[in-house]
Amino acid sequence: MRFVITGKNIDVTAGLKAAVEEKMSKLEKYFTPDTQIDVTLSVEKERHKIEVTIPVKGSIIRSEQVSNDMYVSIDLVEEIIEKQLKKYKKKIIDRSQGSGSFKQEFIDREFEDDDEIKIVRSKRFGIKPMYPEDACVQMELLGHSFYVFRNAETDEVNVVYRRKGNTYGLIEPEN
Repeated sequence: MRFVITGKNIDVTAGLKAAVEEKMSKLEKYFTPDTQIDVTLSVEKERHKIEVTIPVKGSIIRSEQVSNDMYVSIDLVEEIIEKQLKKYKKKIIDRSQGSGSFKQEFIDREFEDDDEIKIVRSKRFGIKPMYPEDACVQMELLGHSFYVFRNAETDEVNVVYRRKGNTYGLIEPEN
């Protein structure tokens, strides 16, 4: 892997560069040797931020982490990217229409998908026309935090939702 490490408001010392390369080298098991990893280190007040971008054919793998210590941020960002790779492996490879930047072992390996998005329940119901205020009342009666309805004024499907401070929001489709 090739590293491109830059700094904003920080000198990229040999120690920082070594820490980044050491931590990110854990990702070598996923990528081919010619994969480029762009790393940007920046400091704003007490915020030590690292941004890692890995362009792969047809997609981008990216993470940024902020903490009060740059070495902590470096540790965190590597863990996040590894989780992303395991979680979205199939989607990343399908989207990039080939394995281009990825090692064959990574493509062939199956990972436990603890965080997989699973729809466990599906509901169907009739949507009757009503005004947004009536939808808010219905939402409160059901004890939900949002409510889908057909707006009686526009005849479009809208959503009302409960906001902080006992206020409500309305989501309308864009034309």
